[in-house]
Amino acid sequence: MKSVTPTEFAALGDDAVLIDVREPNEVAEASIPGALVMPMSTLNEHLDELPDGEFYVICHAGGRSARVTQALEAQGYSPVNVLGGITQWEQEGLPVQR
Repeated sequence: MKSVTPTEFAALGDDAVLIDVREPNEVAEASIPGALVMPMSTLNEHLDELPDGEFYVICHAGGRSARVTQALEAQGYSPVNVLGGITQWEQEGLPVQR
């Protein structure tokens, strides 16, 4: 499974696609500007919305995004896990909307 830190993701620029797999109530508390929200609980309903090529997956602390990344890899997608989730994202000083 490929992984990057939040800072490594941010360095990729605006063309990199970030998918937030947290639930709506979590996203309402804090969100990452520009992230596409596709909750893990309903992700199978959004598979046709996943981008072609490489994309990045984030959650709260990294566990769910790792599971989603592994599951999507098994289905032939090219996801990359963002380590530490939004928790590490904030610790690294990256922008969050509240």
